[in-house]
Amino acid sequence: MYDEAPIVGEAIKLVWAVNPVVPTCEHALEETNIVQINQDGVKKAAEYISLRMFVESYTPRTWQTHPLHICPPEPYTPSEPLTKECLDWIFLISSLNFSFWSERERTEERYGVEWRKGWGKEERTVHTGYWSLVAALNRALEENIPITDPAFYSSEVLCPDSLITHVFRAASQSKETLPLLRERIAIMREVGSILCNDFGESYLGFLNAFQKSRKGQGTALELVQMVTDAFPSFRDERWVNGQRVFFWKRPQILVAETWAAFYPSGSSLPHPFFPKSPGPCISSLTMFADYRVPQILHHLRILVYPQWLEEKLRKGESIEPGSREEVSLRAASVVGVERIRKEILRLTGNVERYGDGEAHGAGPEKEEVSSVLIDFYLWDLAKRIESGEDKIEEVETAGMLPAHRTRSIWY
Repeated sequence: MYDEAPIVGEAIKLVWAVNPVVPTCEHALEETNIVQINQDGVKKAAEYISLRMFVESYTPRTWQTHPLHICPPEPYTPSEPLTKECLDWIFLISSLNFSFWSERERTEERYGVEWRKGWGKEERTVHTGYWSLVAALNRALEENIPITDPAFYSSEVLCPDSLITHVFRAASQSKETLPLLRERIAIMREVGSILCNDFGESYLGFLNAFQKSRKGQGTALELVQMVTDAFPSFRDERWVNGQRVFFWKRPQILVAETWAAFYPSGSSLPHPFFPKSPGPCISSLTMFADYRVPQILHHLRILVYPQWLEEKLRKGESIEPGSREEVSLRAASVVGVERIRKEILRLTGNVERYGDGEAHGAGPEKEEVSSVLIDFYLWDLAKRIESGEDKIEEVETAGMLPAHRTRSIWY
């Protein structure tokens, strides 16, 4: 019934008018029949999230405020070396953005990377989880190791496995190494070789090819499709009862990070990678089905788990990739965030803007209620709650369960 082997063969050669992640995840949620969605929780959480995002001025430009991010030059200048550096950095991080949970959660012994608290900061700290990946790559760049250059990391001669292992070395107190290191190295070789052989040795070259093929009229969803067509390790897909189910966590987050990092400072300016009508249509993308966002969705009483699944999570038991419960958790997250988005649109009096045949113009979309931005916000919120920096008091919550433990290259 549930195919544990991911789909890594030929990419689908279809152009989707509607993101296939949404209807196929709805199908998977119904077929698995484990995780349920609480519509009352959706409504209350939508009010809370909408207000918090407004009060905190949470916008695509928030991406540039993270201290570990490499930010591009403004205005957009393709010939500026920092533009290519930023894009190659985003691409490699998205290629390796999976499986950071630890067997030693909440202890100093978990895998971590010691580096600065941010670019230009003298104070150092040990970064864990996703930020350990970012810190490791930043540290390597600071040590003059061109680790984000596809021509470098694709080459076993210039960048042997031993050097990559050194790049991801753990902090002195860590008793763990980076999970799935061998798989990460294989992915680096694969995606780097494809960029070098087919796209001029850079993610910028890939984006230029995208724009040329669409005459500047490409959308975010079309860019996601091109990513999955080009790179087998981005094809995050499963079979459920004979139907293909698309999750596309990393291809969507790659496009979303590209969109946010280069989001124009002025509303009249076009997005450099989606310059012509209809624009990026970012609302066509879904949330990024991982293990962190389901955790906060359950805390907000949006996702409801059967008691046996709650017990499994509390005990820290492994959930196998492709299993019925894993598919259900990921599918419910996609559907749940879509319902939050639609409820926020209802609350704010906005309407769907993509797929209705109306032109957006070349500038940034006026409608910023997207599952992408909701996901960014929920992920940040979950991390703040985990660290004790924040808590939810305005709405009723369920106890915070541990994130589900699935070792996978997909998330």
